[in-house]
Amino acid sequence: MKANQTQLDALVARMLAGSKAALAKLITLVETQGCDVPELMTKIVPHSGKAYRIGVTGPPGAGKSTLTNALIAVARSHGLSVGVVAVDPSSAIHGGAVLGDRIRMQPHFLDSQVFIRSMATRGSPVGLPTCIGDVTKLLDAFGKDIVIVETVGVGQLDLSVMEVADTVLLVLTPDYGDTIQLMKAGIIEIADIIAVNKADTHAAEGLISRLRSVLSNTERPPVILATEALNNVGIEELFAELEKHRK
Repeated sequence: MKANQTQLDALVARMLAGSKAALAKLITLVETQGCDVPELMTKIVPHSGKAYRIGVTGPPGAGKSTLTNALIAVARSHGLSVGVVAVDPSSAIHGGAVLGDRIRMQPHFLDSQVFIRSMATRGSPVGLPTCIGDVTKLLDAFGKDIVIVETVGVGQLDLSVMEVADTVLLVLTPDYGDTIQLMKAGIIEIADIIAVNKADTHAAEGLISRLRSVLSNTERPPVILATEALNNVGIEELFAELEKHRK
């Protein structure tokens, strides 16, 4: 998609007036142009800077999408509008994305105050596409109170999320017991909050205990909570901690 100056001005005006269709087109423009759209961002940046950006990261199968879905529901119950960028892995064959994360968030599709967009990594060596920062600014300018960026589930946890998030939420499961691996990956150092998800087992208590022991002497230890996203257990408490960290 290419847009001349007149078309671009019209799209920006429509987006700022609340058009989801215009927002979607602008995100597509940013994606396809590889972030080389300075004329767009100079118009967007003055309208951004108000949204609270939450980066959700963690290993595959941790339940990041389910947890994100639950957080959307809580945020909406507090009257907050939400934008979500769910990053899916690019296919090695055709470069497309699986785009499965949106399926898990179907209950929110008809909510006018929720905007969900799946994006492919497009060959980026990390778990986020290179244009993700511009996309969060677009959602911010669109008026979203909260912007959630959910990283792709990859073996090497992605540290680049800290560059586009005010708060980094690390999602783990009780069977992810290798805290040494976590320390080596560096993810604990950037995590502001750790949610041990699927925590309806004794193994969850063990992981939480190990994490607290490992992190007890760090300068700014993260908050560690137990959640069961599928059953909405611990989600209100997690949201309260996110709001606390925002302040």
